[in-house]
Amino acid sequence: MKLTRIGGPSVLVEHAGWRILIDPTFDPPGRRYAFALGTSSVKTLPPAIEPEALGPIDVVLVSHDHHADNLDDRGRALLPTAGTVVTTAPGAGRLGLPNARGLRPGESILLESAGKDALEVTATPARHGPPLSRAIVGAVIGFLIRRPPRPRYDLWATGDTVLTRRLRAFARGLDVDTAIVNAGGVGFPLTGPIRYTMTGADAVTLIGELRPRVAIPAHFDGWSHFRDGETGMRDGIRAAPSAVRDRIRWLPDGTAVDLTDPTTAHAERND
Repeated sequence: MKLTRIGGPSVLVEHAGWRILIDPTFDPPGRRYAFALGTSSVKTLPPAIEPEALGPIDVVLVSHDHHADNLDDRGRALLPTAGTVVTTAPGAGRLGLPNARGLRPGESILLESAGKDALEVTATPARHGPPLSRAIVGAVIGFLIRRPPRPRYDLWATGDTVLTRRLRAFARGLDVDTAIVNAGGVGFPLTGPIRYTMTGADAVTLIGELRPRVAIPAHFDGWSHFRDGETGMRDGIRAAPSAVRDRIRWLPDGTAVDLTDPTTAHAERND
């Protein structure tokens, strides 16, 4: 498996002949985007790779389509060119694309292509805010990927979620090779201390209960509403037990990292 960090939540995954793009965000920095309840955020960093340089994409996984920090204008523009777009059930309806497939938590889709192992993509539970907030923040999912009939999951991308009892119990029941864990501690002045994604400390707690072979932090920089951000993520890792800390890898911006190569698996971002 090779992973390329693009920025924010956006990661390119190359695995078993498939090229999978997670939550594409490619707009330039400087623009302010409106969210729910009068909240907003400014994009602060450019993508590490331009969409024109990506090459063909087999699958796009969109944890939710209605927030620009997970699907912005340039990211949205490339969706029709992908083989399949997998997102939430209401999101697929809003996208209105013939290649879009909507899933609810627990539902799966089997993707097949000549000359490649089939991929099973399963939607996983996520809650993008405090209890009872779904009516405001909308539906969100994560994604599990495996190659049936193998029982072990190759990848789990958590999507945007806070740390809930349900998510922790779900993680404890998984056998996962690689996890991409979204953090950032999203918050807004208007809603005070409420968080809409995990903090760095939350992400480390989830990694400790999941115990993947490799965990990749994502969704922690590039936007003004990431209150915990990269600092919180690094602080959480430093405070973690070594058994957890040793599983976590930073991806360098814009460079494909082969997770099976011991000379690149420990690559540090901006260090």
